[in-house]
Amino acid sequence: MDVLLHAKKFGVRSLLLQGLTFLSVLTSAFMIWKGLSLFTNSESPVVVVLSGSMEPAYHRGDILFLHNGYTPIEVGEVVVYKLDDKPIPIVHRVIKVHTENETEKQYLLTKGDSNNADDRGLYNPGQLWIQRDEIIGRVKGFVPYAGMGTIWMNEYPQLKTGLLGALCVLSLFSND
Repeated sequence: MDVLLHAKKFGVRSLLLQGLTFLSVLTSAFMIWKGLSLFTNSESPVVVVLSGSMEPAYHRGDILFLHNGYTPIEVGEVVVYKLDDKPIPIVHRVIKVHTENETEKQYLLTKGDSNNADDRGLYNPGQLWIQRDEIIGRVKGFVPYAGMGTIWMNEYPQLKTGLLGALCVLSLFSND
């Protein structure tokens, strides 16, 4: 009942303005994401490291900035790739490159820095190499541990629900 009284106090115009402001923030974030995707030629220009397989280079929770240029990928580069049957992209270093002479098509073998074996066990059954079209991007920069909030929200869904609920309530009932 208090919510209805509060809504009447603000008035319909004020609530609509708050809703439109919220939608404009969401739209702006989407446009920035799509702009970054176009600029970097990557479907996902920013990713969070989810495991410790790339330590000591990158730690769990690091935010990585990606770019997917057209130059050939070289041994030693850290790439993010996504396989058809795996929902989460993988961040690993290229340890071998095979290039076809006629087509210049690249086949890559990857491995996590702290893993003992290459990634062939992670690839699709029967797949020995990943192809260039499976690469989301090459790592061009990072911010240490800045993505831990994302990991916590995925590991503790109650935290995500609470934060989203609090943001909605604050955006609807703020006086600005």
